[in-house]
Amino acid sequence: MEHELRAEYAAGSSPADEDPAVKTWHVVRPEEGARAMCGRDLDPASAVRSVDLWGTGKVPICHSCGALFLRESP
Repeated sequence: MEHELRAEYAAGSSPADEDPAVKTWHVVRPEEGARAMCGRDLDPASAVRSVDLWGTGKVPICHSCGALFLRESP
């Protein structure tokens, strides 16, 4: 199963901003669009990153999404 990270923006920020403020990153299954594994519906225009960043400490990850992702990862 494929996964990717998708941004949730801080209050008052959006993907349309020149330098949007990311609150946290959620794990999504691309076939489910912009719905995070934790159930949060994210902006379809939000930034996407490789799931390889999960666990590196370089980006803040949703705790719930991270736990669910671990259950699906080999």
